[in-house]
This record gives sequence, structure tokens and C-alpha cells, in this order.
Amino acid sequence: MNNENLIATATAFAHQRGEVREIAAIDLGSNSFHMIVARIINGSIQVLSRLKQKVQLAEGLDENNVLSQEAITRGVNCLALFAERLQGFNPENVNVVGTYTLRRAVNNAEFLRQAQQVFPYPINIISGQTEAKTIYAGVSHTQPETGRKLVVDIGGGSTEMIIGDGFIPLAAESRHMGCVSFAKKFFPQGKISPENFQRAKQNALNKIDDLAFEFNKLGWQSVLGSSGTIKTVYQVISANTDPNGIITPQRLNELTEIVLRADHFDNLRLAGLNEDRTDVFVPGLAILSAVFENFSIKEMRYSDGALREGVMYGLEKNFQVTDIRQRTALGLAEQFNLDTAQSERVFHSAQLLCRQIEHWENAKYADEMKDILFWAARLHEVGIVINHRGLQKHSAYILQNIELPGFDKEQQRLLATLVRYQINSFKSGDLAKFARYTESDVLTLVRLLRLAVMLNKSRQATELTDKILLKTDRTSVSWQLEFAPEYLSHNPLVKNELLAERYLLQGLNLDLTF
Repeated sequence: MNNENLIATATAFAHQRGEVREIAAIDLGSNSFHMIVARIINGSIQVLSRLKQKVQLAEGLDENNVLSQEAITRGVNCLALFAERLQGFNPENVNVVGTYTLRRAVNNAEFLRQAQQVFPYPINIISGQTEAKTIYAGVSHTQPETGRKLVVDIGGGSTEMIIGDGFIPLAAESRHMGCVSFAKKFFPQGKISPENFQRAKQNALNKIDDLAFEFNKLGWQSVLGSSGTIKTVYQVISANTDPNGIITPQRLNELTEIVLRADHFDNLRLAGLNEDRTDVFVPGLAILSAVFENFSIKEMRYSDGALREGVMYGLEKNFQVTDIRQRTALGLAEQFNLDTAQSERVFHSAQLLCRQIEHWENAKYADEMKDILFWAARLHEVGIVINHRGLQKHSAYILQNIELPGFDKEQQRLLATLVRYQINSFKSGDLAKFARYTESDVLTLVRLLRLAVMLNKSRQATELTDKILLKTDRTSVSWQLEFAPEYLSHNPLVKNELLAERYLLQGLNLDLTF
């Protein structure tokens, strides 16, 4: 985590922000067209709307790479719908990219001609490598993972594979294999069979086997997957196996065995499988299985960021920062007019106390949980913009429902939970249940934030100190605070808050002495 002083950073950040600017990013994919409309405000992107329409351009591409008039019409009709939403937008604030099917179509000029009649914005048909790099940018700008990453995106007509460090792609490849094109080629009339699946998987392996050496030589610390196929696999795993939706080779094999029991796309029945994905799910699964096998991937997480997010962030050059969460926090600080001095005081206290916690039930996620605690300390007052009464409820609602680049869904839920119970009474049963974090660890984080808030109740009158000792037992039930001599006598408000907290915790079978 970047522990720079938020006050200094926010001050510098404030000088950089300009006027509110509305932007739109459109991805003309082989399966669906996507549009994001957002505004740049206080140096951060605030998504206003997302539109998606299934167009299936790739289905209209014949063996001679001629795009049928029916497919062109479907695409143009969708663009006419998008144009309605974009009325009044300056062309420089709209970025439209065409991908695999449009770059393969020999008559793409005819598509552009017809589109121009209803859609008054330029369409840029990008190369496979540019598409891959833009996908990587979308993932890098929205996900919390740092270090070297392998990013995989399975689209309707092509699959992109990228290894990068930070925001810099080191190797970017695009191959002609997608869920729509493979459905057409290997699963005619939607028929499913083990033979069809194996042919599709082997074809995908043949297309990417030359990449294994270079990619494995570069190496990676984490693997992220984006777009429809991987999102659907993530949703199915979340609904049936693992609430975190982590994709592993074993889970892919289990999923393959299940889908091969059906003989047709129309007969697929899986929790988490949306109806509009049934006709491309099995071919996409074959491609993903090949990617896992070729690169010996152990696990993959789903990323909300993809091509359209990369296109969107490309419209503003000031977003490339080393810490996505810091950019998000600074944007919220500006948007909700946070008292950054108070945020820093609470952060300082949370950090001081947290360093003294020696036992975490799930040590694997200790650093991640601490990081979320520190951001909760800095953002705990965002709800004050609504009303100081019920501050904790307003803050939790905002943090649970706002776009938070740099935080995945489970981290966002934890952030909102900590902020929700920063003050006032609560019961242990009130705390949200998490797939990744244990109840004991979440309760520890809640107690730490509550203490940090209490210690700074007087705001600017707070007497700062680094001489607070926190002793806990291995069960984290009994906590003992030791202050510098005369500290509590000089801070009667803190003492009263601690007495009230001790009484509250007794009802939860927890102990606090000081």
C-alpha cells in the first residue's frame, strides 16, 4: 500500500483537476457492442451508464471474410441506439473501436459507410495487438493486483493474451479464436459432444502453443481474465463451487464434465449461466481450457476491467498512477469534500494499533485486510455529505454502491462493512459473511477502526500519540490498551468513549481493559 500523506497528495491532486468532462467509450465486439458513458470529475472517472447489446457480428462473417448485410444491419441498428444517448457529445470525447470481426471483414468499409449515416462519430478499427494492449490497460486501471500480470480476454472472434508490469505491457498477442467463431466452426447447429469439444480445444492449443515458452520465460505473479466467457465461468463457479469464483484447472475439468452431459446448447442448465450466453459458453470453455493447459495456469481471477475500460482511460492521460486505490481515494476525497486532516489522524491511529496485532486467523490475507482497514480509516466519513446523523450508514451505502477501481467485490464489501460499524452499537451477527475473510478477522478489523475513530473524536483538538500499546490474546477476545501517563486524564472524551465501548463489548463476550 502507498502510505504517502493523503493531505499533501490531495492538495497536489486538487491543483491538477479541471472542468467536469463527459466521455464515452464504445467497443464493437464480435459478439456484443458495449458502451460506457462516464464523466471525469475531481480527477477520477465516475461511470454514468453502461449499455450492452448482443449483435453477433462474427456470426455473419463467411469463409471469404465477407460480412453479411444482416450482420451489418444488426450492428448499425445498435449504433443508432448508442447515438441517441450520445447526443451533444463532442467527437473528441467519444472513442469507438472495432475489433476482430471488423478488422477481418473485407467489406468493413461498407459497414463504416452505413454506420456513418446514423452514428456521427469516427470508428477506429484496431489491430489485434492494439486490442490486446488496450485490454491490458483496462485491467490495470481497475484491478488491485500489482506486479507482473498475465491477462487473458476471450472475445467473440479473438483471444488476447498479455503479460505486463504495472501499466506497461511486455508481450501482447491476439489469436483468431473466439466463442462465436468457434461455436460456428466446431459446434454446428449448437450440438455438443466430447468430440466437438476436444476438436475445439485442440485447435485453440495449436493456435497458441508457440507462445508458451516466451510467456513462461517472462513469468507472472497473478493471472486475470476479462470479458464475457471468463465472466460467465466466474459466475458459474461462484454459484456452484466457490463464492470467490476463482478459476482453477480442476474446476474447469469439473465444469467440462457437466456441460458434456448435455447434447445441445439449448439444454444447458447451470446456476450462474445467463440465457444470452448459452450459445457461446461451451466453445468459450474449450478455449479457456486450452489457455490454462498451454500456460500451466494454476488459478485465475475475473477482472471487471476490459477493452472498453482501456478505451475509456485512454481518453484521459492523467490516470496512470502506481496505486489505483490511491487515485480512487483521492477522487472520493474531492467528490465528498472529506476532512483529509481527520482522515489522516484516524489512519495514523489505525496503523499504530494494527501493527500490534500479532495473530490473524487467515494469515494468507493479513496484508490485504490491513490495507482495506487503512482505506476504511481514510474514507470512513464519506457519508457526512448526506448527513452527520447516521454517518456510518451513509458512508457504508456510498462505499458499497459506488464504482471503486482498485477494489474487487469482496474487498469493497469489507470496506463498506468496516465503515458501517465504526460507531454505535452492533452485534456480531450483524457483520456480513465473507468467502475470503473469517468472522474473527473481520471483527478484529471492526474493533481496530472503532478504536481509531474514538481516539480522534475531538478532531483537531486530538492529542496525537505514538505511545499506545495494544495487547491481545490469540483468540482476539481480550484486548488491553496501555496509554502514556496522564493521557486519559488529558483526554476525558476518549476515556468516556472507551468505557462505553467496554460495556458494549461485554454484551458480545469480548473484553477491553485500559
